Amino acid sequence: MRLIWKYLKKYKLAVAAALFLTLLELGVELVQPLLIARIIDEGIMMEDMSVVLTWGGVMLLLSLVAFAAGIINSFYAAYASQNTGYDLRGDLYRRIQTLSFKNFQQFPTSSLLTRITNDIQQLQNTIFMTLRIMLRAPLLVAGSVIMALIVNWQLALVLVAAVPLLLIILLMIMRTAGRLFKEVQARVDRVNNVVQENLKAVRLIKSFSRRPYESERFHGASEDLQHKTVRTLRIVEATMPLILLIMNVCIMAVLWFGTTGVNAGNVSVGEVVAIINYITRMTGALSIFSMIIIIFSRAKASAERVGEVLETEEDMQENTAEAPSFRGDITYDNVYFRYPGKETPVLEGIDFHVKAGERVAILGATGSGKTSLFQLLPRLYDVDRGSVRVDGHLVDQFTWKSLRSQIGYVPQEAMLFTGSIADNLRWGKEKAKEAEMVDVLRDAQIYETIAELPEGLNTRIGQRGVNLSGGQKQRISIARALIRKPRILLLDDSTSALDVKTEKRLLESLKKYRCTTLMITQKMSTTMEADRVLLLEDGKIRAEGTHEELLASSPLYQAIYVSQFGEEGDHA
Repeated sequence: MRLIWKYLKKYKLAVAAALFLTLLELGVELVQPLLIARIIDEGIMMEDMSVVLTWGGVMLLLSLVAFAAGIINSFYAAYASQNTGYDLRGDLYRRIQTLSFKNFQQFPTSSLLTRITNDIQQLQNTIFMTLRIMLRAPLLVAGSVIMALIVNWQLALVLVAAVPLLLIILLMIMRTAGRLFKEVQARVDRVNNVVQENLKAVRLIKSFSRRPYESERFHGASEDLQHKTVRTLRIVEATMPLILLIMNVCIMAVLWFGTTGVNAGNVSVGEVVAIINYITRMTGALSIFSMIIIIFSRAKASAERVGEVLETEEDMQENTAEAPSFRGDITYDNVYFRYPGKETPVLEGIDFHVKAGERVAILGATGSGKTSLFQLLPRLYDVDRGSVRVDGHLVDQFTWKSLRSQIGYVPQEAMLFTGSIADNLRWGKEKAKEAEMVDVLRDAQIYETIAELPEGLNTRIGQRGVNLSGGQKQRISIARALIRKPRILLLDDSTSALDVKTEKRLLESLKKYRCTTLMITQKMSTTMEADRVLLLEDGKIRAEGTHEELLASSPLYQAIYVSQFGEEGDHA
């Protein structure tokens, strides 16, 4: 819970005001039984109505003060809790954005969604309830014991004996509940994961008529969450009958010994009533302890989950040097790489050099390490051994922004964001003008299609580009990379949805850009347009050369060629 206090310190004035008003409310509540005792002993027992009216008026005035304090307390509690939640959510979002791919793999996407929404909301509610209600409960219990001792210490010994037993029970339940609620939040992650997968793959589910299976999977995850939550709440709620039993025993003991004391003349009726009043107030405070345990246990689990992300140890360090303007000369020197948690290397002994302005195609079967090769250049991952250099500079020398701003990256899965086509292009260049957008869209062979749309560049794109075809998404993604005039262009199988003629026009238009181009591809039509081809197999470069050279010397390249063009294909 240190995490909450760290963020709450910023709003210490609001917290202090809320605490002061809570104490004011509490003070009024603790004084009232004393006033009731005085009214009974000095007013009712003595048949003096002036005492009843005087102290009754004082009680009414104090109640109004407590009412006003409660309203103002709610304002300060809400201010502190909502602002703390806002700060936490912002820092968590920024931390997620700065996670390296290796760090990102530690947390499923569904879990991050739960942490930034459900867990932060839980912490907000805990802060508000603590400042508004929950803090009063333990203070009221402690204050009631103290005030009972002041009224009549002999009768109050009953409470002194009961309180340690109550504390032991509550601490045991809170420790158990904290562990159980962490398991509940893990179940929430699982439900979110199923829902997220279903929403992303809704077309596929419908196409394969998998709705019954996916519905069953969702109900299974949801039922598991329900059972775990119910079991946890049952354990917490089971404490209440035990607490009420102990408090009722205290009431009977006070009535028993109090009656004896009144008959003996050692105790006044007002004192007995006052102590019973304190016990009743304690019982009311203890009755919300189950709620306190639930809220604090969930908050503890949520704080740990949020803290896990915020305190994740960086596996990549960003340097402060700004990258110079690159020419685009690329060198991979004996590079080895494996993904976190994996023992088998994805890339082994990768060694090649690409001259500035050269166009190189990278060909290989699925799983041969082509995309992994790309991800090392903009430093999405760091190499395990060897080095990756641009113009002779190690890529880990520079700030991520200065390095990546000179690289145009088109990923294997064309990812577009909700907004207009123009908004998506501005990802490549924030202040791009319309003329620049038109130019790159023409080069990406998509402008004519967009020009025919009613709103042109302002046409809205659905989430993940759902209202566009695969080829349209790929070409807009390419345009987004081109608009920043990159020194290095990385195309990760990003023309797979294009027909041969469109692809040929696209590759021809790219020649006017002064950049080094690396193209992952499965198509021979693409390798024919490249200056050089790298042939990857099982994470190693098996062959390197022009299309004609490989066709003459590499059996693997020949086999791929024959599989696409047949024995009678044109080798030129």
